[in-house]
Amino acid sequence: MIRTALLVAGKDLRIERRSRVLLWQVVPFGVMALLLCGLALGPQRAGHSSAAPGLFYIVVVLVVLLMINRSHGVESTPGTRASVATLGLDPAGVFLGKALALAVELWLTSAVLLAGSVVVLHTALHGTLVALPSIVVTLGALAGAGTLYGALSSGANGSATLLPVLSLPAFAPLLIAGERSFSAALYGGALWEWWVISLVALAGYLAVGILLYGVLEES
Repeated sequence: MIRTALLVAGKDLRIERRSRVLLWQVVPFGVMALLLCGLALGPQRAGHSSAAPGLFYIVVVLVVLLMINRSHGVESTPGTRASVATLGLDPAGVFLGKALALAVELWLTSAVLLAGSVVVLHTALHGTLVALPSIVVTLGALAGAGTLYGALSSGANGSATLLPVLSLPAFAPLLIAGERSFSAALYGGALWEWWVISLVALAGYLAVGILLYGVLEES
C-alpha cells in the first residue's frame, strides 16, 4: 500500500511539475483572490480586523476545489481508468498517493498565500508561524476529504459543479477549526482544542478513504 501510494503521489507531482498548472494558474488565482479580500477589507481595516484567518481559509477552499478538479481530471482521459484497473493497484494506496500529492501541492500554495496574508492582510508574522502546525494538519484533512469527494463526483455529468455542492458541507467543520486555531495563534485563545478537531478529521478521512476509495472509483 505504501509503495503504491508513493508511486501515485510521485506520478501526480511529476505531472504538475511538467504542466506547471499549479505554478502559472492555481497560485496566481489564489494570490488574486487574497488581494481581492484585502481590497474588500480596505486599507484602514487591514491589520485591525479579525477576519484575516477566515479570509485566508476561504481562499484556500477555492484553491482546493481547483486542485481537486485538476487531480481527477488527469484520470478522466479516455482509457486512463481502464489502464489503472489492469495494473491491479491497491485502491487504498491510490487514495493515499493522490491525497499526499494534493496535500503537498496545497502546502506549497498555502505557503505563498500565508506570505501574502502577512503582506496584504497584515496578519502578525509571529502568530502566523505559531499557527503553521495547525494549518498543515487542517490542509492535510482538506486534501483527504477533497480526494474522497473528487472520486465521488468525477464520474458524474457536470462534475466540476457537483464537486462544490458535495464537498463544501464536509469542508465546513475543517474551515471552522482551522480559522479558530489560526485566530487563537494570532489573538490568543485555545489553540489546541481546535487543532485536535483537525487531527481527528484527518485520521477519519484517511481511514474512510483507505476503506472505501475503491468502491467510489468503481461507482
